[in-house]
Amino acid sequence: QGQLVESGGGLVQAGGSLRLSCAASERTFSTYDMAWFRQAPGKDREFVATIMWNGGRTYVADSVKGRFTISRDNAKNTVYLQMNSLKPEDTAIYYCAADPSNSGSWSRAYWGPGTQVTVSS
Repeated sequence: QGQLVESGGGLVQAGGSLRLSCAASERTFSTYDMAWFRQAPGKDREFVATIMWNGGRTYVADSVKGRFTISRDNAKNTVYLQMNSLKPEDTAIYYCAADPSNSGSWSRAYWGPGTQVTVSS
């Protein structure tokens, strides 16, 4: 079974930037739609951004629009989340997900273990 591993999280001041990476263990992930979700303490997991398997279409949540960008490099089996102008409310564990059905239904997605992002004010 394939695996996803996130990296790039850390502590940053408000207004700063981070780039998260999600590395997939198998080449098949390059045929899956991918997404980033996040979960803040005491809150439900929420959608952040998604990208089609071929990079042809992306979508980001309104809460991060204009600040976050999702991209992928299928040659490296890696998906990225560039986060700029970070705010304290962006503090959360960020998870990478892969949807083998490419249907937008994440209920059967593969998930990574997550990476912590903390934004200080």
